[in-house]
Amino acid sequence: MISLNFPEYSFRFKNSENKRLIFDPLRKIFVVLTPEEWVRQHLIQWLIDHHKQSILHMRSEQKVDVNGLARRCDLLVYWPDGRLKLVVECKRPEVTINQETFDQIAQYNSVLNADFLMVTNGLKHFYCRISPDGTGYQFLRALDLSHKRA
Repeated sequence: MISLNFPEYSFRFKNSENKRLIFDPLRKIFVVLTPEEWVRQHLIQWLIDHHKQSILHMRSEQKVDVNGLARRCDLLVYWPDGRLKLVVECKRPEVTINQETFDQIAQYNSVLNADFLMVTNGLKHFYCRISPDGTGYQFLRALDLSHKRA
């Protein structure tokens, strides 16, 4: 796998049926190591190590119903009170992040109502804070997960 724009982390790997697997500490299982999963696992470690987020407040591959269609969010981070703090959309490193990517995460958040959004392909990261009234968002230079929306 390629080097990403995250610190280096140690991961648990294993091989099974000619597939490389990586351990997901949130789901507590080994999952197939795809390029998107490589990004997600780095992001999980970055949120734990750099942003001091509790593994108990994170969920990966969470189902969400958007306009009657079942979708899966790559990563969700919750406040201790159970409100949604952050929705993350992970893409493979070779995928260019564009308006369609933001439309996808905005659709998820229209149902989820998180305080922050993040889109990453592991090389470039984009962060947004949702406005207090929930009708818009502001791009951020860095992710600061310490403040709830009013």
